[in-house]
Amino acid sequence: MSAIDRLAFKVTRPYREEDLPVITQIWNEVVEAGNAFPQTELLTPEEAREFFAGQSRTTVATLGGKVMGLYILHPNNVGRCGHIANASYAVARDARGSGIGQLLVEDSLRQAGRLGFRGLQFNAVVASNQAAISLYEKLGFQKVGTIIGGFRNKNDVYEDMHVFFHETHDDRV
Repeated sequence: MSAIDRLAFKVTRPYREEDLPVITQIWNEVVEAGNAFPQTELLTPEEAREFFAGQSRTTVATLGGKVMGLYILHPNNVGRCGHIANASYAVARDARGSGIGQLLVEDSLRQAGRLGFRGLQFNAVVASNQAAISLYEKLGFQKVGTIIGGFRNKNDVYEDMHVFFHETHDDRV
């Protein structure tokens, strides 16, 4: 993606109520594919409204005013482990491979730091999701473990899944 293309994306915009239909569609595309998200049920409009509002942050990436991807950011756990964030990313099917995912991950790291999280952990990166693994490694995430057969894909095949971690920093000056 060129620098001009990168500038056309507005990654830091929190989602708005009017974004709900498109972000629900994008989210459900990933759920339906059955090879990345743990969810098996599609979000209804009512469930989506509550789900996206219940996150620490839900952010969209737009191009020419059209939402092309999103991420959710929230604590990975509670209490004494609540200082580590978790995130999920979804990019519209026709926009995958365009660099939107990288922009979303980079922004989520910044936002996690701004929200006071000390790290960002991914619990279930499916081993066959090589695009995500390559991106996370490129951005400095460390693979800290593998759960053998930890993910059951859409075809009921068990795949390995990896845990990744990256420290966050609050870069506000």
